[in-house]
Amino acid sequence: MSGLQHRAAPAVLALVVALGLTAAQPGPASPPICPPEPKESPAREAVWNRALADLAGLSRRLPSAPDTALWMPVDGVRINEVRDTWGAPREGARAHAGQDVFAKSGTYVRSSTDGLVWRIGDSVNGGRWVYVLGAGGRRYYYAHLGRVNRALREGQTVTLRTILGTVGNSGNAATTPPHLHFSVFTAYDPGASCRFLAINPLPLLRNR
Repeated sequence: MSGLQHRAAPAVLALVVALGLTAAQPGPASPPICPPEPKESPAREAVWNRALADLAGLSRRLPSAPDTALWMPVDGVRINEVRDTWGAPREGARAHAGQDVFAKSGTYVRSSTDGLVWRIGDSVNGGRWVYVLGAGGRRYYYAHLGRVNRALREGQTVTLRTILGTVGNSGNAATTPPHLHFSVFTAYDPGASCRFLAINPLPLLRNR
């Protein structure tokens, strides 16, 4: 990823203050959220169905118990610089099913866990994104990326040091300051009504 050597600016906290955001205070676990899935073309939906069907086999390559701690995915940002927006209202009567981590455009985004790259893609809302499959079948979603690491491939092993891409504002974040949207989805259950059941990542996050 030559040309992507950017670190988070020391002024990240100033950005948080300028945006009128308050530092996060992680508390008790929040109720999970089942975000509505966007309508996809039949071809794209077929790709998702195949990917979901592959999860059981991929998960067997990883530990069965989910991680109890996740490491801050954005270089140079501290937990107390993240505003807790879990469940906040969003356009289309949606609830925010993740956390936004603001940083300078081009700042490295690293995997919060050891695991496997499940999917790499783009969408109208998420822009450029990467999904990492972690222990216990949990899926970690890194969205609004400016760039995806060109060396990244679906199925490859990642560690806590693996660079997934860079902070940006792709997708429906085009009018917002650059940030990473980070979501954690529980293990996929083919018999459940919610394919992407989200849990609040903030109480699990730790500083690097």
